[in-house]
Amino acid sequence: MAKKITDMVSWVGKVDWELKHFHGDELSTTKGSSYNAYLIQDEKTVLIDTVWKPYDDEFVANLKKVIDLKKIDYIVMNHNEVDHSGALPELLREIPGTPIYCTKKGEAILRGHYHQDWNYVNVKTGDKLNIGKSTLTFIEAPMLHWPDTMFTYMDTDEILFSNDGFGQHYASESLYNDCVDEHDVMYEAEKYWTNIINPYAMMATRKVNEILKMNLPLKMICPSHGIIWKENPTKIIEKYLEWANAYQENQITIVYDTMWQSTRRMAEAIAKGIQEADPTVTVKIVNAVKDDKNDILTEMFQSKAVLVGSPTINYGYSYAIAGILEMAKGLKFKKKKAAAFGSYGWSGDAPKQITEALKGAGFEIVNDGIKKLWVPDEEALADCEAYGRDFAEAVK
Repeated sequence: MAKKITDMVSWVGKVDWELKHFHGDELSTTKGSSYNAYLIQDEKTVLIDTVWKPYDDEFVANLKKVIDLKKIDYIVMNHNEVDHSGALPELLREIPGTPIYCTKKGEAILRGHYHQDWNYVNVKTGDKLNIGKSTLTFIEAPMLHWPDTMFTYMDTDEILFSNDGFGQHYASESLYNDCVDEHDVMYEAEKYWTNIINPYAMMATRKVNEILKMNLPLKMICPSHGIIWKENPTKIIEKYLEWANAYQENQITIVYDTMWQSTRRMAEAIAKGIQEADPTVTVKIVNAVKDDKNDILTEMFQSKAVLVGSPTINYGYSYAIAGILEMAKGLKFKKKKAAAFGSYGWSGDAPKQITEALKGAGFEIVNDGIKKLWVPDEEALADCEAYGRDFAEAVK
């Protein structure tokens, strides 16, 4: 079903309430998502992006209810990952030969996905397409979050179509940010940044500053996932600049796995010591098995320091902790401090190995960590509390 945004622009995408995992199983999408496509009807008609492959028939059928497909003059593909380009083959069976405006990398990716010799028109930053009253300006945005990504700006309606940039995995039948829970949306936007955009923070900073220098009047930012930023749209731009600048809050996150609750008890004792030393700091304790991995990484992103704990298992650390550490390495967090802890029965190798993994992921190591033999007694727990106090002082 199409939804009018302005006199000339309609939302023609798909809301996916059922989506719970994305990028295979790499990203949790507990709030669902949407695949936002937009139809501009000026003197010329332009479709901006499509939807994911499972919904291609539905997308084309619904689009036919809005417009005679043969009246679509141009297709603009801001980014060509399959959640945006998946309906292109079905659509182009109906309207073969329709020009597809995309970056040079975008063409290469479309060819790599679909192996079709479609009518590609390559564009770069500053190129324009006049469609009547309006002019579309293309802005390359490589690595936000793929090398082919670009934004498209519509001058008359002052809309930036930003594809994955400024997006969130958030399903809603309401289109705009002022019609939904702001806290939920901003959390999903931060989670999206942490797990998808943060590895390219430097490039994001350059691109956002470049767009700001263009002094484009901006009434709306229309991403390809989640809600449209209509009320105070520059707020999300400001957040991107803040998140890109080695972001941290006054928070310490303790991530642990445990076999027989010994490492859990250490985590809680350390947290108690931290809070005693610094009552102003927010302490979060998360279980690497029971808590969502992407939410854990978002907590780590928010933190100024993290503690990672595991029992020693087969001369190493647990499977769940290994996954979190590997994902954290890929996300390239900056200016965060860390240390390790854990219980053990004989070899006690886990804290040392976790320390090395944290160092390899770019964390500044505070100390050698702490480990305790078997089940911690009152004396061992008191040591953990003292360790927590010392850690809090070290990261102030």
